[in-house]
Amino acid sequence: MRRFVLWMVLSALVAASGASSTVPARAGAAGPVTDPIGVVRIAKGQPMVIAYWMVVAGPDASLGVDTRRGVEIAIADKGGKLLGHPIRLIGEDSACNAEGGTTAATKLAANKAIVAAVGSNCSSEAVPGAPILWKAGIATVSPSNTAPKLTAPDRGPGFDGYLRTAHNDKVQGRVAAEFAYRRLRVRRAATIHDGSPYAEGLQAVFADVFKRLGGTVTAQEAISPTDTDMRPVLTKIAAGKPEVIYYPIFIAAGGHVTRQAKEVSGLDKTRLMGADGMFSPDFMKAAGDAAVGMYHTSPDLTPEALGPAYKVFLDKHQKKYGEKPLAPFHAHAYDAAMMIFAALEKVAKKDAAGNTYVGRKALRDALYATKNFKGLTGTLTCDRYGDCADPKIAVYQTASADPAKWNPGVNPKKIYP
Repeated sequence: MRRFVLWMVLSALVAASGASSTVPARAGAAGPVTDPIGVVRIAKGQPMVIAYWMVVAGPDASLGVDTRRGVEIAIADKGGKLLGHPIRLIGEDSACNAEGGTTAATKLAANKAIVAAVGSNCSSEAVPGAPILWKAGIATVSPSNTAPKLTAPDRGPGFDGYLRTAHNDKVQGRVAAEFAYRRLRVRRAATIHDGSPYAEGLQAVFADVFKRLGGTVTAQEAISPTDTDMRPVLTKIAAGKPEVIYYPIFIAAGGHVTRQAKEVSGLDKTRLMGADGMFSPDFMKAAGDAAVGMYHTSPDLTPEALGPAYKVFLDKHQKKYGEKPLAPFHAHAYDAAMMIFAALEKVAKKDAAGNTYVGRKALRDALYATKNFKGLTGTLTCDRYGDCADPKIAVYQTASADPAKWNPGVNPKKIYP
């Protein structure tokens, strides 16, 4: 009885302050909403808080800045308001590694005002971070996690609040292998990964599909994301005489591999292929002229794939930020935010005073129930494990290493399909 009275007093103080609050599951209900996980209360006139956890500093910052901008444009397209509340975007740098993901998720999980989150960028962040957020009842939608394990049937209950608008790398790895075998007509391939769930998973899919097509995988080597001397591993790979090396890693290490491959005997005619983790003008800065002629797999960002709505988005981006998008997942971030907003509009309820209440499980369930959602990246429908993408993967070839000439579809030029 004493605990109940204390809770009532605290609730009254929060209500009087006009701040957002979360009513824990043991309280049973808040206003017109009952939810087994918890209820977020947004007082009249107070902001609806949406969080991001993205890599916005360091060598891979373009990936996070790019997706954060996608969320910001989505907020602007909603007029900066949702359900009568101003939308407030807050965030944490997740550093594109497991430690950063843990730290960012822990900080966000402590903020009971957060209704939902967009993130993370790197799959290595999501592995420890998503369960931390869901333990706090915060559903998260990733615009760029692509590791297959994150939406696998055996992923575990910690990911019950996790979804993504990015493709599953089962798709990207297959496209890369088919391109190498059928278009390049190579029969010997090697891979490099950096130990991250993203890179290790993607190269594994590539290798499996390439072998099933009839090719030979001569090596599957690993590096560290912080390595700078790639010559030993490249020399080892050269001994197997591969015709193509597929290295779906990130910008800094990818730049070293690309430049140093040109210096290793036996690799002078070997084709080089990266993936979406390096698909950025920042990679051109890191790799220099060695990037010319190499291939990338990445989301298809061409007008014929995404349609006129994407062109409108690009115009808004140019006007708002004075430059083209920096990486390949801005549209996926826009869709992630819009998917969250649509789910909130379905489940939120108001009381007579104008306060808004959101059940955390109800929001999660509404996200998973997303069907035929018209997004920039296609028509999104979520499956029971959180894969929502309408995946469109292309292969690009770099014509110029000048970052000022970055224009996906033109430079790098889309060459497949």
